[in-house]
Amino acid sequence: MRHSPTSAADTVCIAGVGFAVPKNVRANSEILKAFPHRTEEEVVRLTGIKERRYADDDESATSLAAVAVSHALLQAAMPVANIDTVIMATIIPDQPVPSAASALAALLGIPRATAFDLNAACSGWLYALEVGRSLIRGGSARNVIVVTAELLSRITNPEDHETAFLFGDGAGAAVLTGATGGHRLHRMGLSGDATQFAAIQRTGGGARLPWPEAKADLHRFYIQMDGVAVFKHAVVGFAEQIEETLRRERLRPEDIAWVVPHQANARILNAVSKRVGIPYEKFVMTISKYGNTSAASVSMALGWAAEEGIFADGDRIIFCSVGAGLTFAGGLLVW
Repeated sequence: MRHSPTSAADTVCIAGVGFAVPKNVRANSEILKAFPHRTEEEVVRLTGIKERRYADDDESATSLAAVAVSHALLQAAMPVANIDTVIMATIIPDQPVPSAASALAALLGIPRATAFDLNAACSGWLYALEVGRSLIRGGSARNVIVVTAELLSRITNPEDHETAFLFGDGAGAAVLTGATGGHRLHRMGLSGDATQFAAIQRTGGGARLPWPEAKADLHRFYIQMDGVAVFKHAVVGFAEQIEETLRRERLRPEDIAWVVPHQANARILNAVSKRVGIPYEKFVMTISKYGNTSAASVSMALGWAAEEGIFADGDRIIFCSVGAGLTFAGGLLVW
């Protein structure tokens, strides 16, 4: 099957990126107090995570998102008044109704902006990038904030050995415009596998079980994960998204300067590196200090790398993600 590469007319400009994390650092040693049979060495070996950030009571998804957006706008040299659309990707907004994007638009002082939320779990930011790109190319928007914020510490069971060490809090954002030049965002590839719907889920908090009916229901309000199933499908899913992006853009592994993946698990991404033939050293990894921040992780990794100045003009960067659902996303950014 032949794949048409993204044409210049289909790309948009990422004018600025930014990220934000809570001030509180939660080290493995703190979480291990509930698991005396495990060691820090084992946690790092299995996950690649050494610490993560947890939000204080006075921090919210909206406040973290606003900080990330302010950094992205500063990098873009764009006043917030020029933003006409806000897309928020998150699995845990501050409240169910109205949208987190509406709350953010009000906080930013752009109450007339189009604002809506999107939930594709860990692939959320890449899904939102594609929606933002499509709105600009279709003429429905001019300047779009694509932002995500996750406070996963609020829904992580501290006594669940599968998930207690994985998740952290954070936010990331990008400003998309129709301008020529700059960092060019190509078309994202999006797909899914609903046969694995049960691999990662939080069954409480929706219309079926809006609040616990008994103490025994409390575990349903935490994230639950089948670690074996997730590892197996994530390795294949990440690899397929990278390979599909290479085919779509008619590139080879050696043409890629960096991979900015969802920070799922260092072992998973190491296996992906070997599978696709792109050295692990080219994977931007922030999981050791921020953990898995779901939809926020790709945006945070991109923002961190941009701040560190590791990208050079013209670098081809592949995004890739696997999330609950399962959802898959991948695509190219030319820096």
